[in-house]
Amino acid sequence: MLYFEFLFLLLVLYIGSRYGGIGLGVVSGIGLVIEVFIFKMPPTSPPVTVMLIILAVVTCASILEAAGGLKYMLQVAERILRKNPKRVTIIAPFVTYAMTFLLGTGHAVYSIMPIIGDVALKNGIRPERPMAAASVASQIAITASPLSAAVVYYLAQLVDIDASITLMSILMVTVPATLFGTLMLSLYSLRRGKELEDDEEYQARLQDPVWREKILNTTSTSLDEELPTTARNAVLIFLGAIVSIVIIAMWPEVRTITDGGAPIKMSVVIQMMMLAFGGVILLATKTDPRDVPNGVVFKSGMVAAIAIFGIAWMSDTYFQYAMPQFRAGIVDMVTLHPWTFALSLFIVSVVVNSQAATARMMLPVGLALGLEPALVIGLMPAVYGYFFIPNYPSDIATVNFDSSGTTKIGKYYFNHSFMSVGLIGVVSACILGYVLGQIVIG
Repeated sequence: MLYFEFLFLLLVLYIGSRYGGIGLGVVSGIGLVIEVFIFKMPPTSPPVTVMLIILAVVTCASILEAAGGLKYMLQVAERILRKNPKRVTIIAPFVTYAMTFLLGTGHAVYSIMPIIGDVALKNGIRPERPMAAASVASQIAITASPLSAAVVYYLAQLVDIDASITLMSILMVTVPATLFGTLMLSLYSLRRGKELEDDEEYQARLQDPVWREKILNTTSTSLDEELPTTARNAVLIFLGAIVSIVIIAMWPEVRTITDGGAPIKMSVVIQMMMLAFGGVILLATKTDPRDVPNGVVFKSGMVAAIAIFGIAWMSDTYFQYAMPQFRAGIVDMVTLHPWTFALSLFIVSVVVNSQAATARMMLPVGLALGLEPALVIGLMPAVYGYFFIPNYPSDIATVNFDSSGTTKIGKYYFNHSFMSVGLIGVVSACILGYVLGQIVIG
């Protein structure tokens, strides 16, 4: 019966994934009701902590966007790219990585993609090389960001098992690992695909007057817009929030507000700091609150929260119910072959299209199996597997932004521009992450 119920879980996730985002969340709600009232599974608690972290971070980042802060960051990124145009394939992935690292979400990179493509085309570089790499790097960075829901959820769960695990100890593993993965996929991208003069589709587009005009005479830039000083100030305040969170994480004494009491959990600290600094940005820049819900960060963040609400609650209910019977066989397999847990993370991520949701579903499973914190932290980059099926918004946007037609979804669907760079980035990050996990966490 457990296997039938597991197939039911996969079926619900598959149906929900066809509708994406909010659809995935509410369809999972249908699955949850069936699990509880038909299959008689005791419901677990909803993923409140993860949802509140997402809401707090998204609120602050959305206020930053409304204040012009994202445009300011975009201009800084564009200046870096245009000063080093011949190295765009190496630099662009690290630019998008940095944006995600700072914001805790990969949904802020859409505006930089046309600029990356423009810089590449103007310098005779196949746009697929930097654009596909940059799209993947923007998602790999999520497991390295101190603001991402996936990282904070890992911290909240692991600190209860080993009090010595801190935000910094997790980042000491995931930051170098994901940077290494980004470097590997960037180096691979330097020579991938045909040169533009040998690419049949690109040459065919040059024969079309409409495409030729778009490719040769259209410039994508953000530098022609003069931003107010408040945009820069908003970024500085936001950076102050990140620094404050890191400092508080490094010194638990700051989080201990009563004599002999336990430190406040970092998940709670991040929620408080994000709300507070969002308020500071709003007041300091005199941003109109009515503009906040209109940005891409707010909309994508709210969709992510709803998706996780349904996905994680339904999945957690099943795994808590099934774990006592699954434990024996799975523990031996994962102990002998640690990579199988990474594969499980990857497969779930492909289905649910969310790193935070994957973490919320699978980390409790790994811990219930008795996996060591060093292992689950080291393999954390494997929660990014949704490049495998090219239906994620950033990948679709990247394809649409490439006027040359070199970044594409292939004839056979899976032979798309993100497959090879995604596999190289994630596998490389997991290998180094596994090694660093044993050294840093032990």
